[in-house]
Amino acid sequence: MSETAKILLVDDEPAMLRYIRTLLEVDDYKVETASTGEDAVKLVEKGLEPDLVLLDVLMPGIDGLETLEQLRQKRPGMKVVMLSCVNDTKKVVQAMRLGAQDYLTKPFQKAELDAVINQCLDQGKGPVAGEVEEVAEDVFFIAASPAMRKIRSQAALVANVDIPVLLLGESGTGKEVLARLIHKLSPRAHRTFLKVNCAAVPADLLESELFGYEPGAFTGATHAKPGKFELCNKGTILLDEIGEMPPALQAKLLHVLQDQQFSRLGSRSVIKVDVRILAATNIDIPQALATKRLREDLYYRLNAFTLHLPPLRERKEEIPILLKHFMTRMAEQYARPQLPLSQPLLEACQAHSWPGNLRELNNFLKRYLILGDENLAAAELQPRHDGNGGGSARVDSGTKGGEASGGLKSLARSAKDEAEGEAIRQALEQTNWNRKQAAALLQISYKALLYKIRQYGIAEAKSHHKLSAGA
Repeated sequence: MSETAKILLVDDEPAMLRYIRTLLEVDDYKVETASTGEDAVKLVEKGLEPDLVLLDVLMPGIDGLETLEQLRQKRPGMKVVMLSCVNDTKKVVQAMRLGAQDYLTKPFQKAELDAVINQCLDQGKGPVAGEVEEVAEDVFFIAASPAMRKIRSQAALVANVDIPVLLLGESGTGKEVLARLIHKLSPRAHRTFLKVNCAAVPADLLESELFGYEPGAFTGATHAKPGKFELCNKGTILLDEIGEMPPALQAKLLHVLQDQQFSRLGSRSVIKVDVRILAATNIDIPQALATKRLREDLYYRLNAFTLHLPPLRERKEEIPILLKHFMTRMAEQYARPQLPLSQPLLEACQAHSWPGNLRELNNFLKRYLILGDENLAAAELQPRHDGNGGGSARVDSGTKGGEASGGLKSLARSAKDEAEGEAIRQALEQTNWNRKQAAALLQISYKALLYKIRQYGIAEAKSHHKLSAGA
């Protein structure tokens, strides 16, 4: 409860100390004060356990950053909000790296202070309380675990500091969603957000995609075309799969990061832009640096601050919330009734390791919704010996381990193929065998659908139907 929360306020200016203390006591917080960092550390050493510390950055003696470091060493979980009359980017970044929850620039309004305190004390409604936060149309951020709440808090803090951010994590963990969240929480929120997948664009076209070109720059360039950086001026650009960018192009990107200017292909004139760059990758950074796949100078320029998204297997407490959220969205999207998420199915989901993370979970639930068969859905999640499943398979004492393992693998593959084939059949029937509409319903490419129709022999089995490839 907010009326019983204890707050330690640390500021060397007596007038500011009295002012903030008054604001806090109006809301019935229990307030302890200290006028130096040394006094604050001593209070904690003597047993004070504040729910939150409001800490001034500029103080005589040990400054706020040193005080923050000492307080966090003595109580690693301590929540600290930094206060400063100067919005110093370097100090903000350093404070975040030392574990600060947030950063307020003086003078601030009471509403700003209240919002920060509520978030830090888990009193506000929204993602801190484990709910779903809408980031953009049909894009949501969920923070139901301590790890993801910390990510959300750091994203809110770094959003207001106009520096590059490197987003790390396995494929499917939600790096693009996190990038959109940072954009939404930043002063650039009303401006353009663009994503460029560096792995999806051929290397010889990526430069023109990013920086644009002039007529005659290359064969087929008949007219001028602005690049993504021009289109995103004053906004935010996400460079996804940054590790797949050719080294020569990384050098040009480094120039843009340093000088905020570039030239279109085939042009000598310089274009100045104001673009915030977020970069995402799932590569092994040390190995990429060692093999020159990623330029070291570019890495350090991008790495002003790093956010590392944990894989789904390390935040399994979120799985029931994610399942419910995806079920609600997809049932509405496909105009189908929601299916029950029984306790056995939830347990099977939480036992699974989800190597594909949120993307795999989303696709699993999509198949379940289309098939409507809980047993087939659960069969997909059967544990395996090869480490790809969610647990250890039980082997009968009279069966050789290798045979049992092979049998389980075969069973799991068979169940998955059966579920996938049935989902495709139902999608085709639901769309009157319009393959383009079925591909859209299944959220796969048209070519992938044609391949799977051949793979499972669906076209031959339903040859009496008229197959339509039209829209």
